[in-house]
Amino acid sequence: MAFDDAKGMAIALEEAKKSYEEGGIPIGGCLLHEDGRVLGRGHNKRVQDGSPILHGETDTLNNAGRLPGDIYKHCTMYTTLSPCNMCTGTCLLYGIPRVVMGENNTYVGGEDWLKHKGVEVVNVQSKECEELMQKFIREKPELWNEDIGV
Repeated sequence: MAFDDAKGMAIALEEAKKSYEEGGIPIGGCLLHEDGRVLGRGHNKRVQDGSPILHGETDTLNNAGRLPGDIYKHCTMYTTLSPCNMCTGTCLLYGIPRVVMGENNTYVGGEDWLKHKGVEVVNVQSKECEELMQKFIREKPELWNEDIGV
């Protein structure tokens, strides 16, 4: 079965907007199984929860809960922004074979490493994802710099 990229990205974007409304960093994620089930969804909660590791992708996996290891091999991780090294490593650790990102004009993460490890990487180049990130960066540059380790 083909993945519904529009569905996965729409959920990730909803999550990014939710984070923004909560005063957090607007990056969202969605873990979608090839059969169409949404296994998890989440957003960056570094600000909201005071967590150094709750990025959009890691919160998504956390919200999916404990799953059998072979489940991940039939999933796509949707994220509104190119995944950082931590989130790249998490996708690789669980063997997620496909990552779809909203954009990478704002930030380029571990895309090359994902590709090198055989992960299919798709960039949908969403203007909406990019505009939301750019708005946030203009409003709260110090939080953005903190999130990317600057």
